[in-house]
Amino acid sequence: MKSRHSKKYNNKLKKIILLLLIVIFICGIGYMIYYFYSNNKDKKANLNILDNVIIDDAEITEEKTEKMLQLEELQKENNEIIGWLEIEDTNINYPVLQTNDNNFYLSHNYKKEKANTGSLFLDKDFDLVNGSSNYLIYGHRNTKGLMFEDLMKYAKEDFYKEHTKIKFTTNKEDSVYEIMSVFYSRVYYKSEKNVFRYYYFVNANNEQEYNDFVNNAKKVSIYDTGVNANYGDQLLTLSTCEYSQEDGRFVVVAKKLK
Repeated sequence: MKSRHSKKYNNKLKKIILLLLIVIFICGIGYMIYYFYSNNKDKKANLNILDNVIIDDAEITEEKTEKMLQLEELQKENNEIIGWLEIEDTNINYPVLQTNDNNFYLSHNYKKEKANTGSLFLDKDFDLVNGSSNYLIYGHRNTKGLMFEDLMKYAKEDFYKEHTKIKFTTNKEDSVYEIMSVFYSRVYYKSEKNVFRYYYFVNANNEQEYNDFVNNAKKVSIYDTGVNANYGDQLLTLSTCEYSQEDGRFVVVAKKLK
């Protein structure tokens, strides 16, 4: 009797385990379908955004370029869109947003819809009214090549040599920035001293603070660009995740050409 009971128990246990494995398998397949569907949806939503923004050619002037006018149209849909970033021969051709919460656009697109890719966003501390020293812009990396995935192309100096400029458009101007530094970094522990926390620099309180940032950025650059910046030059810093170390970051710093 004990042996028969044991067999029944074992058979029941096997059925339960088999059922659990089936449930796990189905859930896994469901997640994969959702993941690919969500990524493809995000890709369609984020590529060629400006194709649907139609501008009257008669409105284009030296003071108001086509990109500036398209930006104004997008801002009617979401007034948290503050600029447009573009790098030639990459998928980086997106609106840049800003809100008082740096976490929001990590998980929302420019329409404020939930999105795995998130958006490119400007640090909340940048003063859009009075201006700040450094446009510090963050963005995810994505296996579909979206957001700041293509920023990693700058890890190769040969790519940099062919793509030394970044275009950044705001309501005030259509600007070109020249890359000054490219480096690997990470988010440092509070206890670590004498480290370059580039992600704290949005506005320089004085010339020394500005020069310290520029000098540190050039010092850690993985190759020499030969480009420098002087106090008062507008800076642009692009930051994304980098996976070779814990909390790693990959950073590109540029200065505005006058």
